Amino acid sequence: MKLPQVNFIDKILHFSAYFALTLSWQLAFYKSVKLKIKESLIIVAVFFYGIIIEVLQGALTSYRQADLLDIIANFIGIIIAWAFFRGFFFKNRMK
Repeated sequence: MKLPQVNFIDKILHFSAYFALTLSWQLAFYKSVKLKIKESLIIVAVFFYGIIIEVLQGALTSYRQADLLDIIANFIGIIIAWAFFRGFFFKNRMK
């Protein structure tokens, strides 16, 4: 049985990986530093990590190339993870 092709599976994987990475960092530093500083630092650090990885794979390999759509998928994963965490954090904090 042959599996169906999924268009943009690479972008879905980028989104998922950066969603998980951002959420993991947010949970790891949940109570350790001020919320606004921590959130900003995590978002910026994960975003630039993704850009650096894309640039390096384009510059240092002959079989891979940097892709702006990968960076966009990464960013969307980061922002959705941030929004999910904020919604969960404030919802539970109000109780």
